[in-house]
Amino acid sequence: MSKNYQYNDSFLVRRVANGCESAFLNLFNFYKNDIYRYSKSMLKQKEYAEEIVQDVFLKVWLNRENLDPNLSFKSYIFTITRNLTLNFLQKAANDKKIRERVFYTAPEFSNPTDAIFEEAYLEKLKQQAINKLSPKRKLIFELSRDKGLSHEQISKELGISKSTVKNQMSSALDTIRDFLFAHENLTFLFILPLIY
Repeated sequence: MSKNYQYNDSFLVRRVANGCESAFLNLFNFYKNDIYRYSKSMLKQKEYAEEIVQDVFLKVWLNRENLDPNLSFKSYIFTITRNLTLNFLQKAANDKKIRERVFYTAPEFSNPTDAIFEEAYLEKLKQQAINKLSPKRKLIFELSRDKGLSHEQISKELGISKSTVKNQMSSALDTIRDFLFAHENLTFLFILPLIY
């Protein structure tokens, strides 16, 4: 972003912090498309990404008095977008209808070769993420993913409590998500469906 944009953001943020609706609208119009594309890259569905955009800017407006014009507004709203999108993905994991739309909807490719390369890349990245897990956590994750065992079945097979299995699965997913974000990959198609 150029210095002019940075200055403009700072000026607008200062006005928004003082309750200026027109300044807020300017920021919304400037960033809404970027926020939409970022969210849609994770959620795959237009309507869900649009909801995130609305939620992001609602959060900005409701917390406008805490805005700091000296900090990057762009970083601020992208952090909000990431957090809200992750919250949505967690909700999706527990809602069958949303889960099927988000996690089982493949990205559209105009070139079939692109799809093959993307699938191979995702598979490699997925395995790298799984390999980051501790041996015990990896075993539990793979029993759930590969064998389709329930938490109760895994607890019986390994002689550990069901709550331990649940905690290990939750930690495994956190590790995988962190790995993907660190590698700037925002595709979650293969994460949560594997354990259901």
